[in-house]
Amino acid sequence: MSWEESTKQKMLHLQLPTDPRWVDIAHMNIGDILVDHAYCEQKAASSCISLIVNFHEFTELVDTLTPVVAEEWGHFERVMEQLRKREIPFGKPRKDEYVIKLSQFVRKGGSKVMQLTEYLLMNALIEARSCERFKLLSKEIQDGELQKFYYELMVSEAGHFVNFLDLARKYQDPEKVNARWKEWLEYEAEVIKNLEIRADRMH
Repeated sequence: MSWEESTKQKMLHLQLPTDPRWVDIAHMNIGDILVDHAYCEQKAASSCISLIVNFHEFTELVDTLTPVVAEEWGHFERVMEQLRKREIPFGKPRKDEYVIKLSQFVRKGGSKVMQLTEYLLMNALIEARSCERFKLLSKEIQDGELQKFYYELMVSEAGHFVNFLDLARKYQDPEKVNARWKEWLEYEAEVIKNLEIRADRMH
């Protein structure tokens, strides 16, 4: 089995593993990565809040995502703590080309359930990719404290990934969800393949 195939099976359905060069670049630019990571956590909390507000009639979604909001904001606070420990300035937000590209794949229109499914799958995919990158950081960077930190966040993000997929399959026909999920995975692989490897981006 090739390295790519072996990695694919371990990475939450992702079709293309992260280029190994990314973690080396991230290690050498950990300050920039931490700043971008902080903004990613803030956006993750905001995304869950948007889902709760826009799809408030879906009771189980509200009940499931409410604690996720708190967890994501807790992650933001923990990343900020790592920045302060290292005396790294917070800095301004960066354009998230990865999420912009994913949002372009969201199908517009259709029923409320169809719209919800699209956003749940997009969020699941972002969590899966974040989880994969946290795993790389937890295994490859030299800072022992950050290794532990990213391992803990990897476990948490994996749980959020499951939450989003389970909710999609609850509210929509699971076979339809699985078919659309496959399309999302294929699209995301192309996005990753064509994105420039950046020293100041978590994705």
